[in-house]
Amino acid sequence: MTPPEAPAAPAGEKPPAVSVCLQVIKTRRDFLAAARARRQATAGMMVQARKRGDGTDTMRVGFTCSKKVGNAVARNRAKRRLREVARLVLPRYGRPGWDYVLIGRSEATAAREFQALQQDLVYALKKVHAQ
Repeated sequence: MTPPEAPAAPAGEKPPAVSVCLQVIKTRRDFLAAARARRQATAGMMVQARKRGDGTDTMRVGFTCSKKVGNAVARNRAKRRLREVARLVLPRYGRPGWDYVLIGRSEATAAREFQALQQDLVYALKKVHAQ
């Protein structure tokens, strides 16, 4: 199953921050539900994942960084990097009907090489789905 193609952005506009097949988790209730589910830690991030029971096929993803990551600038930089990694990796390795929460790690998420962050997410997804 291939993810749907993202629509081309009009001239002068940037493409969406998160892929078309992904929805962003925004409510505390959904974050807490993911926190009670499967977890996998990597050097660059923590990944929490759960299969939803609502019968929808959309993947949802949430991003969070605590104040341990640093000031607002550092937290926002870490979340931007996590959003881009999710946009690139989840359409291929994620599963429909699942929620994923990516949690930034202190100093590691912002400083880690981008290719290594991608590999961290692929590794975490494979481990979470193998359970």
